[in-house]
Amino acid sequence: MRPNHKLRMTTQRKVILEELRKVTSHPTAGELCDMVRRRLPRISLGTVYRNLEILSREGIIQKLDVGGNEMRFDGDISNHYHLRCLICGRVDDADVEPIQGLDRQREGMRGYQIQGHRLEFVGVCPDCQRMRASN
Repeated sequence: MRPNHKLRMTTQRKVILEELRKVTSHPTAGELCDMVRRRLPRISLGTVYRNLEILSREGIIQKLDVGGNEMRFDGDISNHYHLRCLICGRVDDADVEPIQGLDRQREGMRGYQIQGHRLEFVGVCPDCQRMRASN
């Protein structure tokens, strides 16, 4: 998806986007709301949710539908993969090159028009490994 440059960049959207792009932690809407409230104390969680949906729909950010209960958001719209901890739910960027040409392979696509692909690795993060080892 390409960003729509006709989207009106309100102050709230601008601050949400700036705060999201400062981190690589792939925050939930609630976590991002806490970050944004440092700059815009009166912003509501509903406003953050609505703006994240708009920014995602316009291709300015990524909405990550990874395992767990809540959506996470990523300010990096480049094609990249993620790692998710099965214990704590932490999501990190995977430092691997995207598989080139995968979207164009027709075998097994069953007539779908492929728009892109996502890959999520699952495992146990370093922090949870240390916690397990110390128990």
